[in-house]
Amino acid sequence: MYQTNMYEGLLAETVSINSTNGDVINAYFARPLGPGPYPAMVLAHHMPGWDQWYREVTLKFAHQGYITISPNLYFRTGHGTPEDVAAKVRADGGISDEQAVADLAGAMHYVRSQTYSNGKVGIFGTCSGGRHSYLAACLTPGFDALVDCWGGRVVMAPDQLNSKTPVSPLDMTSKLTSPILGLFGNDDSSPTPEQVNQHEAELKKHGKNYEFHRYDGAGHGFFYYHTAMYRQAQAMDGWQKVWAFLQKHLA
Repeated sequence: MYQTNMYEGLLAETVSINSTNGDVINAYFARPLGPGPYPAMVLAHHMPGWDQWYREVTLKFAHQGYITISPNLYFRTGHGTPEDVAAKVRADGGISDEQAVADLAGAMHYVRSQTYSNGKVGIFGTCSGGRHSYLAACLTPGFDALVDCWGGRVVMAPDQLNSKTPVSPLDMTSKLTSPILGLFGNDDSSPTPEQVNQHEAELKKHGKNYEFHRYDGAGHGFFYYHTAMYRQAQAMDGWQKVWAFLQKHLA
């Protein structure tokens, strides 16, 4: 717990990391200054792109005592403003699940390898990043906790599958080894409350360690303070649940 006489310091910078598919991509990295050991977090950014909000959240996690990395999942699309790059990705039909999982796995290995790591790594994502986080936690050994914030298309119909998204993440649930925290708005359309019910039922079916919280009066993206979607009370409660969950599983 924070005390007013504590030393505080952060280091934050852009770094290059190795994806597990052999590519080199860039990432935003932040950590507390000090010997540690510290737990670590990988952040999977949303469809609006590798943007300012994810920079700020990387710093937020580091301030809370986590070695934190946010890999640029859109690196191969080219560079420019986050909005322009995200528009190209949308026009391309998104990125492949295989590529996203490889990049997130590479980020996990990077933070775990730091000498000041305590060896535990969680993963956090919102929107499409929630979906990618879920897939990564199901398909990559080594994640110790998962936070899925309103991840859309975790539940997918057969007609939504294609070469880039060949399986519904829900169908990978049996492979999930980490505990999961899910935060959802009851006014959301992706995922809908019914899809969240389906997700919860599948976690129960496979005996997974999960904790879901659903918020009335909130829709998609209710953490995003810079948008009309923001819901202050629900967001503050949601962040408190994130910190409590990670403290329990990563400290």
